[in-house]
Amino acid sequence: MKKVSIFWFRRDLRLEDNHGLFQALNESENVLPLFIFDKNILDKLGNKADARVEFIYDEITKIHKQLESKDSSLLVKYGDPEAIYKELMSEYQIEAVFTNRDYEPYAKSRDEKIARLLQKHEIPLHKFKDQLIFEPGEILNGSGEFYKVFTPFSKVWLSKFKPEKLEEFKPMHWKNLLKTSAFKLPTLKEIGFEKSDITIPSKTADEEIISHYDKTRDFPAKDGTSRLGIHLRFGTISIRKLALKASELNATYLNELIWREFYMMILAYNPQIVDKSFKPAYDRIPWRNDEEEFKAWCEGRTGYPIVDAGMRELNTIGYMHNRIRMVVASFLTKHLLIDWRWGEAYFAEKLLDYELASNNGGWQWAAGTGTDAQPYFRVFNPTSQQEKFDKNWKYIKKWIPEINSDKYPKPIVDHKFARQRAIDTYKSALNQ
Repeated sequence: MKKVSIFWFRRDLRLEDNHGLFQALNESENVLPLFIFDKNILDKLGNKADARVEFIYDEITKIHKQLESKDSSLLVKYGDPEAIYKELMSEYQIEAVFTNRDYEPYAKSRDEKIARLLQKHEIPLHKFKDQLIFEPGEILNGSGEFYKVFTPFSKVWLSKFKPEKLEEFKPMHWKNLLKTSAFKLPTLKEIGFEKSDITIPSKTADEEIISHYDKTRDFPAKDGTSRLGIHLRFGTISIRKLALKASELNATYLNELIWREFYMMILAYNPQIVDKSFKPAYDRIPWRNDEEEFKAWCEGRTGYPIVDAGMRELNTIGYMHNRIRMVVASFLTKHLLIDWRWGEAYFAEKLLDYELASNNGGWQWAAGTGTDAQPYFRVFNPTSQQEKFDKNWKYIKKWIPEINSDKYPKPIVDHKFARQRAIDTYKSALNQ
């Protein structure tokens, strides 16, 4: 059997500036690059034309071609990771497995299972930091505990962040790749999916957009955000390179990257928040959970133009402007008193840039149930949000062509009434 070390691609779909890949090539000969389409994740996706799966497929196809140019290849498997590793151990003499860390609950339990399997065969599993600048455990308060409030977390983050010391992992020792003829890629259809008609945003970090981010980011009709979320999610761009660029160009943009790391840290220390409120008392809220109203919200038929435009944007292109995400989340949880978990799950299904920690954190922030959340008595007024951030109706008219006709529905609920109902409901539940 051929001796190999495996580099396991997951949320790091690039060859350049890849920490785990660098270490594998630096420390081993005959590095076999591996990607697994994890059926435990894919089988839960309801939409078989999921643009994110097609995106991953396209990116690993690019990596496959890049490796072919280096007389190597990418081994791509579909199935249960543990079963695949057992299969690989019968085909190769595996000396070590290298990979980059993932912090989500499923990923951690999967990795523990693989580590136990490898340990039985005395195969070391080496894991590295790659998708964050500071991972959970690196930024703690004076008592050695994780921060529950963003501002002090961000201050420590910035004090420790040294752009000049950001290590780029090169040169890569490509000569240590396993020399092999090209492995055959499974087709998209063979893993149970088909092509989507949704377009993936570019992974180019537009310096013009980042430079003006603080001035343009709140206006949904403007091209004022980078749209790099999906690339950060799957690691097709390097967080180190992006953070370096942000530190040079715009402090507000860098702050958004810090929020991402804050929510990753919160999830890593509190895996229960996947389906429970960060503040346990908030699980006492008696949500109305009206299914017809939820359907109207999903379809962009609430009668509140800024909410409906956002939902139609999401349903059409798999993206929603950041400011509008806050408005629609507040509307669902406060105006309609529908459980934040319903909205979070809908976003998880639709968003190209869905990332569990940020999605969960954003929803719990809007609902008032999370760490460092807006107070429950703060209820966004959709009309004033529209007047402030889309006063010329440009964004609204783009997504709601029937806006000024009798085809557009009347408001599903009166704002003043809904606001008071939300405050009273929260107050009563929290005072039990």
